[in-house]
Amino acid sequence: MLNSGISARRDASISRGVGMQTQVYVDRASGAEVWDVEGKRYIDFAAGIAVVNTGHCHPRVMEAVRRQTESFTHTCHQVLPYENYIRLAERLNEKVPGDFDKKTVFVTTGAEAVENAIKVARAATGRNAIIAFGGGFHGRTFMGMSLTGKVAPYKKGFGAMMPDVFHVPFPVELHGTSTKDALAGIEKLFKADLDPDRVAAIILEPVQGEGGFYPAPADLIRGLRKLCDTYGILLIADEVQTGFARTGNLFAMEAYDVAADITTMAKGLAGGLPLAALTGRAEIMDAAAPGGLGGTYGGNPLGIAAAHAVLDVIEEEDLCNRAIELGSRLKQRLNAIRSRVPEMVDVRGPGFMIAAEFNTADGKTPNPEMTNAIRAEALSRGLVLLTCGIYGNVIRFLAPLTIPDAVFAEALDILETSIDAVKGA
Repeated sequence: MLNSGISARRDASISRGVGMQTQVYVDRASGAEVWDVEGKRYIDFAAGIAVVNTGHCHPRVMEAVRRQTESFTHTCHQVLPYENYIRLAERLNEKVPGDFDKKTVFVTTGAEAVENAIKVARAATGRNAIIAFGGGFHGRTFMGMSLTGKVAPYKKGFGAMMPDVFHVPFPVELHGTSTKDALAGIEKLFKADLDPDRVAAIILEPVQGEGGFYPAPADLIRGLRKLCDTYGILLIADEVQTGFARTGNLFAMEAYDVAADITTMAKGLAGGLPLAALTGRAEIMDAAAPGGLGGTYGGNPLGIAAAHAVLDVIEEEDLCNRAIELGSRLKQRLNAIRSRVPEMVDVRGPGFMIAAEFNTADGKTPNPEMTNAIRAEALSRGLVLLTCGIYGNVIRFLAPLTIPDAVFAEALDILETSIDAVKGA
């Protein structure tokens, strides 16, 4: 009853534009488990949408934040700077893919990181246009919405988007779109609508997040790099959801043999505290004049302290390999289920950024009804799942990388039982 009472208060006081996938009001959380205000336990396969990759309330992260609160919580780095901000920038400059000198800017959210990446790209190139991909998600600010390749619910009703943003198809073999189609779309854009000499950057997610967890094919990344080098365009990798061990590498772009010029990151960076960053080629990152970048809360001391602890935990607990191990076990279980559930038409994803896509039994039509029914059934049994995809027919699996084996096994049993319950309904 407590959940329903809070839900009524929520409906009366919070804008309906803030969507919710559950009515579970959390009281406390630890590792991969949460307990609601009524004391019910849930296994969390959402991780705050890939935020708490190191688990809820990881002791190392909590201790780092506690120590920082005893020193200071805010000064604004542009007014009174602090050394651990600089040290975290040094660590990211070393870890972000790319064999070149790098510099970093800290901001607060993933959307803000993307906004600043576009600002830097325009300042560095003197150009204005940006190319993004259908199905991509880059935030809810106006530039973020404009870059996002999905109208509802992100753009619907909000009026004109930012100018000079162009979309091309993202290659999804399951949907009949190839890398050749995607690259041809860019070339057609250059011939029909957009002078390549006006293009500042091309932005993409190495694995599309909200769009359906579709990994970018290697030949797409190589083709984009070649195209960017040919026309003097910058390549931006949006690693907001893919970053920090989720895909089996610290950054998803490590799986490719080319590097982006600018990388954006947030979510898993600070273990639940609001912190985001963009890291890129030093000469590009220096294009903006002093005062052109930054923000009052950008690089907040608590988030910086948490991020140092997160990087330590990822290394010390070998979470990149843990992601590969967990993802392999999840794929095996899903593929076993798929062998008797024809509606599950695809299982995919690198590391522990895994998705299952559902169509109708004939395999031809997206099946968001079944997908949402599985999500709801799992929730009733104590497993939190998220859906995604442009048709809402994809379940994405984002459990913390620190999930204990016993809890993981329990979650997989709940998942299979929930699928069987919906399939048999």
